[in-house]
Amino acid sequence: MFVKSIMIPKFKCQTIQAGNRVKEALQLLEEQQIDGLPVLDGDQYAGIITRFRIYEQFFLSGKQKDEFLEETRISEIATHQDEFLEGGEIFEHTLMKLRNFPLLAIVDKGMKFLGAVTRYDVLEQFQSAFGMNQPGVRIAFTSVETEGRIARLAEIAHQFHEHIISLVTFDETDKLVRRIVMKVEKKDNIDKFIKKLEEHGFRILNIYEDA
Repeated sequence: MFVKSIMIPKFKCQTIQAGNRVKEALQLLEEQQIDGLPVLDGDQYAGIITRFRIYEQFFLSGKQKDEFLEETRISEIATHQDEFLEGGEIFEHTLMKLRNFPLLAIVDKGMKFLGAVTRYDVLEQFQSAFGMNQPGVRIAFTSVETEGRIARLAEIAHQFHEHIISLVTFDETDKLVRRIVMKVEKKDNIDKFIKKLEEHGFRILNIYEDA
């Protein structure tokens, strides 16, 4: 999946113009209950303004609150002018970029603003990958890292007509053992399914039913 697949398009984004006063940015952040806004100069990307940045710059300015909010232009304190995405990036790579920042802009080659991706959007995709939005039974187990193990797992699931909601593997650098977390729909045959997994060398670590 690419970043553009989870992008919030421009027409759905809250944005603000670089020449506006900081007071207007703070009002919009408060009204929308969001942490950051893309800053534009016309339709060109000009940075990001965040609630934290406004508070930080006010503290450092030495000015009275009203003076700072009324006289400071957004362009004076906006950040991330040189940090943006172009949409073709693999979405999981954005998690590291967004771990300490609420959003990044997506622009075209001419720096025209196309949309944004937020930390919330990326985390929501990871929730989906783990099947957190559907009830079911989550089974954590380990498997010796040999060729065809995932295929064998799929065969067993097919034998028991299991509906796999999600399947995630870990320890991709470990040459011996891989951890696997699989979520399936709850059925009456879950005990037989787990027993079959164990018979084929899958060591069960944990079983948890999501309500």
